[in-house]
Amino acid sequence: MTASYKIEIQQTGDSFDCAADDAILRGGQRAGLGLSYDCNVGGCGSCKFEVVEGEIENMWEDAPGLNPRDVKRGKLLACQCRPKSDAVIKMITMDEFVPQTNPQRFAGKLEMIRDLTSDIREFRFKSANGFSSFQPGQYALLNLPGVEGGRAYSMSNIGNDDGSWEFIIRLVPDGKGTNALFKLNEGDEIEIDGPYGMAYLRTDAPRDIVCIGGGSGLAPMLSIARGVAAADGMDDVKVHLFYGARGPQDLCGEEELKALGQSADRFIFYPAVSIPEMAEEAGWDGFVGFVHEFVRESIGEDKLPNHEIYTCGPPPMINAVMQMAAVDAKVPPLQIHYDSFL
Repeated sequence: MTASYKIEIQQTGDSFDCAADDAILRGGQRAGLGLSYDCNVGGCGSCKFEVVEGEIENMWEDAPGLNPRDVKRGKLLACQCRPKSDAVIKMITMDEFVPQTNPQRFAGKLEMIRDLTSDIREFRFKSANGFSSFQPGQYALLNLPGVEGGRAYSMSNIGNDDGSWEFIIRLVPDGKGTNALFKLNEGDEIEIDGPYGMAYLRTDAPRDIVCIGGGSGLAPMLSIARGVAAADGMDDVKVHLFYGARGPQDLCGEEELKALGQSADRFIFYPAVSIPEMAEEAGWDGFVGFVHEFVRESIGEDKLPNHEIYTCGPPPMINAVMQMAAVDAKVPPLQIHYDSFL
């Protein structure tokens, strides 16, 4: 049986039990505490903490979420540290980080693989314990064979009663995680850890929605759209789903959106192709350019503040979307939702 240690947060006096093989951040989240975080994989630095008492194992000393000044001050990342004894830590906690559903670790059996493009696949896992409670737009950590540490991928479906966790993932040629994932066969089992993420659907927001995705970022955008279709009280909300790809052959998602059975003027798909040569070669007559430019052209910067904005994709795309939405269009920060794990 795995040992467990008591972790106390000095500022609040809250404490939780954390297994010796679990990250301190995720142990706190499993206990329902609002430990601050974002990416969950060592990249963003949102889960920095300090050890006051006790012994901690740092699993990734060179994690990019820590700068040299942080290291000099003895800062650590809660998503990359395990307890080796009872401990007292200093860490930011906030109500907004209290999980909607406490995350679990469980075995997931790969039930279905479906190719959407030459390098994008849909995967459906079935949880061994039947657990599949999560908010539209959230993500999970997949622990893959031969890959150190969990890899974060967003679900493309919504919470359900049959234990299904679905993902739409683009193969990254030099990516250890996606290469391991694409080698799996139906019937294989992996450990899944989730749900996590703050970019989930706000069902109490009265505004129409703009979803902006690229690459594997299609998954949470479809989840958001599916969540709107299933939610009570959102019948009048429109969803504008923008998806950017390199060429026409890389586009997907429109059929999945149509499958929701909603009217075409309520759930609208906007495909964008970024490489002109690929568009010309394929005879593409749709939008050519970066996906955020398509948003600006179709919605208009003056109207963006009237929308709730969800986005997921490669970092350059996220940066461009944030520049357009937060800086140029002055969309209130609380109306822009994304997770920094790609």
